[in-house]
Amino acid sequence: MPEESKKIDLSNDGGVLKEILKEGTGTETPNNGSKVSLHYTGRLVDGTEFDSSVSRNEPFEFELGKGRVIKAFDMGVATMKLGERCFLTCAPNYAYGAAGSPPSIPPDSTLIFELEMLGWKGEDLSPNQDGSIERTILEQSEKKRTPSDGAFVKAHISGSFEGRVFEERDVEFDYGEGSAINLIEGLEIALEKINVGETSKIKIQSKYAFGLKGNEAFKIPPNATVEYTVKLNDCGKGLEEWKLSDAERIDEAKVYKEKGTNYFKKENWSLAIKMYNKCKNLLPNTADTNEEVKKLKIATHSNIALCHQKSNDNFDAKQECNAVLALDANNVKALYRRGQCNLIINELDEALDDFQKVIELEPGNKAAANHVLICKQKIKETKDKEKKLYANMFTKLAAHDKETEPIRETDVLSKCGEWSEEDAKREAELTLERDNVIMI
Repeated sequence: MPEESKKIDLSNDGGVLKEILKEGTGTETPNNGSKVSLHYTGRLVDGTEFDSSVSRNEPFEFELGKGRVIKAFDMGVATMKLGERCFLTCAPNYAYGAAGSPPSIPPDSTLIFELEMLGWKGEDLSPNQDGSIERTILEQSEKKRTPSDGAFVKAHISGSFEGRVFEERDVEFDYGEGSAINLIEGLEIALEKINVGETSKIKIQSKYAFGLKGNEAFKIPPNATVEYTVKLNDCGKGLEEWKLSDAERIDEAKVYKEKGTNYFKKENWSLAIKMYNKCKNLLPNTADTNEEVKKLKIATHSNIALCHQKSNDNFDAKQECNAVLALDANNVKALYRRGQCNLIINELDEALDDFQKVIELEPGNKAAANHVLICKQKIKETKDKEKKLYANMFTKLAAHDKETEPIRETDVLSKCGEWSEEDAKREAELTLERDNVIMI
């Protein structure tokens, strides 16, 4: 049993006492959200062992600070360094309480755990929970304020690869627009979980960092995992959409539309699309009764379509054109752009219909007239190719049929020369049988 003089009171009321048996290495300890791996042996005060991961030779893993284990475990493990071994004495109210955990743990039992810290991984902040963005808190903060969409953010970042610092700077930006200041996606995703005043280390795999291309300026190779240390100095209040009236939603939508246009002018297509989508999503569902909302929706879908065209995403561009035409069936811009998309993705008949509709609405539209000619020529070329293809197929099939024409008995007999008539007939039968097997 641990000596009372060496015990550290973790709960400040004697409920969770820790005695270090072997000091760990380094200075870091796991933080809330970390996936911890350890060995434990649990005993009652009289020494009776009720459970042991050591006996099973199977380390115990759990997410720290998520209430997945008894309170004493969360408290004690959070203080352990790598490789540390300790005793943890847990009063009933920090363990299984008055109910106990029958049949091995009686009611109101004080428990003693022997723990060994094997290691931990940072908290998984990745969107798909695949470990591609991990956070380890280096300095906690008492403040419980994190960035939300649209909030103005101030932070200090330091990026490193294999121990080499490749960038260090102070950044200021509207949350959600980090790419405008060359902030990698993984870092912006992580910032959403960081409290003001907190310092964290973020480990980011390539798909949320510099990807397949790497970064030549920073000497980051393709598919590289990088680390960032980030301190969130301040953040404003983000947009609380649920509090907005329809009029306020329209005003905010116009702000994002303007942002989208500014990014479009800078040829930042992805960020322009992001801003236009925010505009679109903010608009109230009153397009049927509110002409201003309808015009904004049409303009936003149309702008997104153009951004997708600039990015060579013609299928997505076509969908945005469809959205415009659902609101305004005679929208010339949307018809023309959809025609362009259909032409590129080889939907030639649909493209021709779109350009012909444009000419119906605007008889003097020379660009559409030229595209009608292009479509007709491509349709003709396609049909000519198909005719030639089918002609070749029929020729080959005819040749094949001729080659595999059944052998007549008289042909075999004529080739047999000195054979008897009976032998020739038998050879003909065998040849036909063989050929039929091959044909099947």
